[in-house]
This record gives sequence, structure tokens and C-alpha cells, in this order.
Amino acid sequence: MQTGARYQAIFELISEIFKDERPADLTINDYVRARKFIGSKDRRFITENTWNIIRNRLKLQFNAGSEEYRKVVLCYFKDENLSEELSDNPYSLKPLDEDEKVWLENLNDDVYPEYVEAECPEWIYKKIPNLDLFKSLNTAAPADFRINVKNRNSAIEKLMQEGIEAVPTRYSPIGLRVQERVHLGNCMAYQEGAIEVQDEASQLAAILADCKPEHKIIDYCCGAGGKSLAIGYLLQNKGKVLAHDIDSRRMEALKPRLKRLEVTNIEITDIIAGSDKGFDRFIIDAPCTGTGTWRRSPDAKFRLNDAFMKKLVTIQKDLLQVAYDRTKIGGEIVYITCSVLPDENENVIAEFLKENTGLEHIDMQARWETLIKAPCPYASDKYLRFSPMTSGTDGFFISILKKIA
Repeated sequence: MQTGARYQAIFELISEIFKDERPADLTINDYVRARKFIGSKDRRFITENTWNIIRNRLKLQFNAGSEEYRKVVLCYFKDENLSEELSDNPYSLKPLDEDEKVWLENLNDDVYPEYVEAECPEWIYKKIPNLDLFKSLNTAAPADFRINVKNRNSAIEKLMQEGIEAVPTRYSPIGLRVQERVHLGNCMAYQEGAIEVQDEASQLAAILADCKPEHKIIDYCCGAGGKSLAIGYLLQNKGKVLAHDIDSRRMEALKPRLKRLEVTNIEITDIIAGSDKGFDRFIIDAPCTGTGTWRRSPDAKFRLNDAFMKKLVTIQKDLLQVAYDRTKIGGEIVYITCSVLPDENENVIAEFLKENTGLEHIDMQARWETLIKAPCPYASDKYLRFSPMTSGTDGFFISILKKIA
């Protein structure tokens, strides 16, 4: 492809993605699949630069002084020789007109407002004005895996035999990290069930739930089942874990993972009977804004709004009530989100405890040191707050409440 045609492809993608109607990865994948004529080098150029524009959307719009898709793309490529690279070829991005030439020579070079520097919508940044945190959430994430074999070194060796360099995760004793992209379809360690994709913070949540084979356990909002699978592994296929999610499609997606990983102690259930109580561990990976996963989906932040977040907070409180009603005395509610916002984390827990006095916080520092067998890196004994800035993981929140009455 000529350079102008590459730019046109990026412009077409940005024109769809910046409508904020669907995830960028789906839009990019559909675009590339529908154009099989695009070679691997061109595909890499198009996808990498499209993601760069997404990650720098607010800065580019600020510099361009406009949200127009064409101006954003031109602003991104302003240092290239656009006069020669663009043409009237129908496959190329159209040449600059005279007004655009003048505009490009006079781009806004004012100091960015903090929320722009943070690449965070202003309404969200006002809730937690931490520039370093949001900058860390705008970086690309490494690939984290959980081992599904007894020995972590054996998993590292399997990957090394495939030319993939993996290192132990910083905190999780069952995790591996790979900096390069891993093509799972061609990775035998993955296909044979020796490893499973899972962010380190999610692994730690499964460990800290402290599930035992004799426990009655439910992963109530299990999504694709990552924590259920991790707990199943930790229990070495003993006991039983109920996996439940309101989305039946996610339940179906869990089935082939169970088979590949040879997990036999997970029971998928789409209905929890009203009389089904007495749980030792009621795990809630609550629906949330997903602000902690922006490294993987930087476009998602622009599909959020305050009304949607408030709706999620209501759901989160309702789920905690369901957990409270079904957890036995001495049992524990494990509340988890992949959000960094206090509205969905500390505030939700604090309000719930005001209404339900028969609960107490588990000492997270003590549990960490017992189960992770290392000093806890966090000061709070009530909550754990992970982020790329502090732990090199996704943003994650964990609170464990013990039912005492």
C-alpha cells in the first residue's frame, strides 16, 4: 500500500472508533478481516498507529483545536511529508487544501490541562485527580498468564522451548509475564493447558479469597470465569465451585476453557435458587466501569458517562445484599472490581456496612502475608488497590467482609 492509502485506512478506522459506539478492537479486527489484500507490514502500520491515536486522543484534539476525525489524523501525522504522501488517488487520504496547510502550521501548543495530559475524560479525572495513575493506565499492558501445572519453572521452560521468554510475576506465585505478544493459536503451552491468560491482580484476588475444598463457594458474577478457573486450580480439582453469570454467552465461553485446562470441580449454573444459602465464600466480581483495564481498552473511557456509573453503583450494592443474605455466619463476601474509582469501591463498601452491621473487614495485610508468603506492599488493612502505577497490574480493588451476625 502507498503511504496515502495507509493514512486513509487509519482515517476510516478513527472515523468509526471515535463515534464511541463499539469497542475499538472489534472495529479494527472487522476492518482488517474484510480487507484480506492488506499485507502484514501495512496491517501492522495501520493497527499500531490507530492505537497510538486512540491513546493520545485528547492531546491530539487539543492540539488540533477540533474533534474532526480528519484533523485529528492529520495532526498525528503532522511531522510527515503530507504534501507528497497524499494524493487524489481514490485509495489515498485526500491532499491538504490551503486552509489545512495554514492550520497545520498553527496548531495549538498551549500547556495541556491535567485531564488532557492524563488522557482521561474531565468528569472522571475530577473524581480522582491523579495524573500519574491515569498516565499509567494509558500505557500498553504486558501479557500475564496463570500457570495450570504444579511447577512454575516447568511452564517457563515450555514457553522457552517455543522461543517465548516468560518471567515470574512480581507478586502472584502462580503467574508469568511476557512482554512480547503471544499468538495463542500457535502457542502449544496454551493449547495444551499449561498456562491460562489472566492478569496478575485477578490471580491475587483468587488466591486471597482463601477457598478450601470443604467450602461452599460461588463465583457469582464470574464473567468468562477467570477467577473460577484459578480457584479450581488452587483447589487441585477438589471440592466444588459454582460459576454463575447473568450473561449465558459467557457461561458457554467457559466450557471449552474447562476442557482445555482439565478443570473438573467447577459447576456452571445459570440459576441460583432462593433457598440456596450458607455459602462460605460468596465472590462478587462486580460489574463496573472497568477503569482499571484501560491499558487494554483505552477507547472504553469515552463510552462512559456519569448516569451509567451511578446505575452500576446501584447494581454493586444490590449484589452485596444478595451476598449478605446467602453467606453463612463465619463466611466471607469477596468484593472485587476492576475499577480505580472510589465511587465503586471504598464508597460502596462503606455505605453497605452502614446498612449491614453484621460484617467486619478481613485484615488484608495479614491474609496477604499468610497466603502470598511475602510482606504486603500496601498500607491499608481493609482494602487492596492495585494499579499499573503501584503494582504493574490492571487497576483492581479487593475487599473481603466476614459475616459475624
